[in-house]
Amino acid sequence: MTSSAAPDPAVLSPRLPSPLQELDDDRFARRGLRLLLKRDDLIHPELTGNKWRKLAPNLRAAAGRTVVTFGGAWSNHLRATAAAGRLLGLRTVGVVRGHELADRPLNPSLARCAADGMRLHFVDRSTYRRKAEPETLAAVLRDLGVEDPYVVPEGGSNVPAVRGCRALGEELGDRADVVALACGTGGTLAGLAAGLPPGRRALGVPVLKGGFLAADVQALQERAFGSRRGTWWLDERFHFGGYARVTPELDAFAEDFTARHGVPVERLYVAKMLYALVALAEEGAFARGTTIAAVVTGSPFPERS
Repeated sequence: MTSSAAPDPAVLSPRLPSPLQELDDDRFARRGLRLLLKRDDLIHPELTGNKWRKLAPNLRAAAGRTVVTFGGAWSNHLRATAAAGRLLGLRTVGVVRGHELADRPLNPSLARCAADGMRLHFVDRSTYRRKAEPETLAAVLRDLGVEDPYVVPEGGSNVPAVRGCRALGEELGDRADVVALACGTGGTLAGLAAGLPPGRRALGVPVLKGGFLAADVQALQERAFGSRRGTWWLDERFHFGGYARVTPELDAFAEDFTARHGVPVERLYVAKMLYALVALAEEGAFARGTTIAAVVTGSPFPERS
């Protein structure tokens, strides 16, 4: 059922601000570093982490219209959008990369989207790569036949999302010298860096190859705030082969982190960021006395095989 009034995501009772948890980890302590976890994975059981922060302002802006968005076959963003649609009574459409998937059984991630009421529309990979081009987007929307849709880009990174993620930096304030998070499309980093107070820095760990993210983050900040904001940088060495790539080494690292601290580690984003922090600590990248906050941007999806 679709509501005629604009839904307010606040009715879902998010846990904000999200908890800040200090860990006792000898890999950091012996170098004079403090490690905190910003537990954005605990904001909401279905709209976890940065998905809540990016989706909530977009859902308000949708004002009851059908939400059309984009993602790959294992997209966290598609699952979160579908869950939001079910919880708030909004129609959702997911445009999925890979026309060949239309004739195959749905994987567990897309099956969850469909179960939550999302209509799935598969497009070929060439079309998907051009989805931001006005003519291509218009053609996709014509094929969908949706009247007056509200379009959210892949990963949810747009101006409302970036402004929404500014609250993450504001919540952290002066509690950490460096704040680290994994990055896909860059919207969370763009907002986080803008919300941090002067003198605090944000580190982005891209999970995709390509070296394009710095320009994308700056462009998002310029559109959202008029100029580059805050102090932020990227370390591009920890993508482990690209998006959705998980090596045995990374899997073992994530299992060890969970065993040490009792925190479930999502593999596609969070594990790569935590691995990067351990490596950087070993390299001496952080001065003694530095407090590092690692943003846990999501929870594991257990059905992934």
